Formats: sequence, structure tokens, C-alpha cells
Amino acid sequence: MLLSRRKERNLVKTSMTVLTARPVPIRKLWQKIKKHKVLYLFILPCVIWLLVFCYYPMYGALLAFKSYNYNLGILGSPWVGFKNFEEFMKSPEFWIVMKNTVIISGLKILFGFPAPIFLALLLNEVKAKKFKRTVQTMSYLPNFVSWVVVVSLMTVIFTPYGGIVNNVRKDLGLDSVFFMGERGFFYPMVVLSDIWKNAGWGSIIYLSALSGVSQELYEAATVDGAGHLKCTWHITLPSIKGTIGIMFIFAVGGILNAGFDQVLLLQQPANNQISEILDTFVLKTGLNYGRFEYATAIGLFKSVFAFLLMALTNKISKKFMDVGIW
Repeated sequence: MLLSRRKERNLVKTSMTVLTARPVPIRKLWQKIKKHKVLYLFILPCVIWLLVFCYYPMYGALLAFKSYNYNLGILGSPWVGFKNFEEFMKSPEFWIVMKNTVIISGLKILFGFPAPIFLALLLNEVKAKKFKRTVQTMSYLPNFVSWVVVVSLMTVIFTPYGGIVNNVRKDLGLDSVFFMGERGFFYPMVVLSDIWKNAGWGSIIYLSALSGVSQELYEAATVDGAGHLKCTWHITLPSIKGTIGIMFIFAVGGILNAGFDQVLLLQQPANNQISEILDTFVLKTGLNYGRFEYATAIGLFKSVFAFLLMALTNKISKKFMDVGIW
């Protein structure tokens, strides 16, 4: 009898400890928040911004599955299922817009993705600190200039009416060329301006990764007779392989983001057939024609497709390079 009573008491004690142990993590969390309340106050504006501008607009994604009526509102409008998605995929604009988006993004990845890596490798070899800082600052500055200013500068430089480039061509006895309006110059303009604007800023990540490479590896390779190129190929690049892999996953995941503001400002009637991308098509469909549900469906299709593409790239990267974002 005494043993059975003791067992009952032990069971009651263990059950009470389990019940009281459950809210402990929550208590610890609140204790940490109270202890570091100043730090949490710093991130509070970011959390509010995230909720207001990133999560609250998801409510509007319901438009993609509805036939929108101004009088009924979003919730009151009738459901149409995947009708808007089917209409977009069956439309003749689908393949044109998708092709233009993939081509522009593919060219940016092909030529623009290696540019910050190459710039970071060059800056890493510079020993003169003042010169290195000057070059870094000059390469960062274009990132802070809006595309409106960049395209305006390009227009002034390449205009056939007094532009610098065409003035040089006239001095050489060549005819003036309207570079901004010629269809054949659109892709080079997009890619080169994107590299000029973003390469310097993108090199910051690779420079920080290069700072973590052990100098003893370079010293050992130099003793063995390796030059700069061999050190770069066998030490530097393998050391930042993880950073390159993660950045490549993000680049492929954003392949449908061909650069809305840049492409919109560079669009001309002559190059409209090769410059109409998903983002500009969504803008024109939603604002010009008032088809908000159709434009929302296109935007949602783009987001889901980008997520699936990122997941696939992440899986391939983890398999062959042992690098992934999850």
C-alpha cells in the first residue's frame, strides 16, 4: 500500500512538473524581451513595415481568383477559380512576354552575375589602400542613382542631336545613330547599364567573403611556386564558393524580375516587341485597361514560378556544390 501511494505521488509530481514546464519557454521569451527591450524597439519599425507593406497586400491576391466588380469590392466579387490564369497562358502575349523576360534576365545573369565577382577579385589584389578605397567608392556610387537619372544621362550621351557619341562619329565621318531607339542596341544598353549600376554594390558581399580567406594558404601556395592566377583559381574561388552559390540561387530565383523601372524607361516604339516584360505588361494591363484581376493573376503566377525555380536551383546546388539557402 505504501509503495502504491508513493508511486501515485510520484506520478502526480511528474504530471505537475510537465504541466508547469510548458509555459516556461514563453516566460523565458518575455524575460528576454524585457531584458533587451531597447534592441527589440529598434527592430519594431522593420516588423511594422514588413507587416504593412509585405503581408497586408497579400489580401489583394484574392483578386487573381475573382471577377472584380468595383461596387462589390474584393470580397464581394464572384469567384472564377483559375480562369484568369488560363486566359493569360492561352493568350498570344504569354510567350512573347515570357520570352522577353527570360532573355533579358538570362543576359543579365550571364554577363552581370560574374561582374561583381571579377571586380571583387581585382580589388582584392590592390595593395594601395587609398587607391583601393577610391575605386570602391566610385564603383558604389552608381547604385544610389535612380534609373530615371541613369536613363536620362544615357539619352543625353547617345542622342543623335548633339550627343557625345554621335559627335565623335561625325568627326570620324560616320553617320549618326539613334542608339536609344534602335532595336538592335536595346539588349546591350540594358545589360551594360545594369552592370555599370550594380556591379560595384554587388562586389561588397564578395569582398567581405574574401576577407575571411586565410593568408597562410596564399603564403604556402607562393612557396610552392604558384602565381596570382593559380592562387585565384585554386584558393580564392573555392574559398568563396558558398557565397557565389547562394547569390546564384537568388539570381536564378529572380529570373522573372528583368528590371521593371529600367526596362520601362528604355522602352521605345521601335523596341517594344523585345522589351515588353512581365512587369511592364502587368502595369499596362492593370492601369491602362483596368483589368486588375487579370494583372494580379499574372503577378501571382510570376511569384509562384520564381519560388519553384528557386527551390529547384537550391536542390541542384545542394547536390553538386553542397550549398543551399535551406
